[in-house]
Amino acid sequence: MFFSLLPSIEYAKSPISYPFSESDYVLAKNFFRGYVIDENIFEYSVYFDKYVIQTGERLDTIASDFYGNQYYDWVIAITNNMVNPGYDLPMDDNAIRIYAEDKYGDDTYGGVHHYETIEYKDIKGNVLQPAGLKVDKTFYDGSHKFNNGASLVALTGASLSKPVNNYEYEIQNNERNREIYILKPSLLEVFVNSFKKSNRYTESTDFISQKLKKTSSTI
Repeated sequence: MFFSLLPSIEYAKSPISYPFSESDYVLAKNFFRGYVIDENIFEYSVYFDKYVIQTGERLDTIASDFYGNQYYDWVIAITNNMVNPGYDLPMDDNAIRIYAEDKYGDDTYGGVHHYETIEYKDIKGNVLQPAGLKVDKTFYDGSHKFNNGASLVALTGASLSKPVNNYEYEIQNNERNREIYILKPSLLEVFVNSFKKSNRYTESTDFISQKLKKTSSTI
């Protein structure tokens, strides 16, 4: 379905100095026509629902569940700005292990990717330092002062943060890929029509029709 909605383009096969005829062109889909969703739109819950992908689920199975048609998988890909769904979807445990080992080699499990803060609260339960903030090795090796609500205390960076190895980092990234946004079914038709409209050509020197234009660039 997705490819049928893309406009086409005629690419010249011979140098532009040659006389052109119909046989000098090859017809192809114009994959350079972009459609990028403004990420600020995800703040509006009236448009989207959050969804957590389970291991083994694919975009076509999710589309079938939400839209009743597996061929609307491209809607989920585009509304989540997925460039390559093969990599933007969560991998299973074995796949992520192989991916990490291929990427980092001997440093997969022992190499430090970065350091992250650990939550620290004062004696009243107020959060003085949230968890999950990236810090550098200087912070990890240093000493830091906090007012814990009763007195000023000095704490080591090692007690306030932790190293995250390369494998753990890839696991974290993989888990983030599980959370996607699903366009509400009631808005599906509106979105598809908007996508169609955005992929229509306007009149120009290369214009043939709203779905087709010609270029003199050779392939």
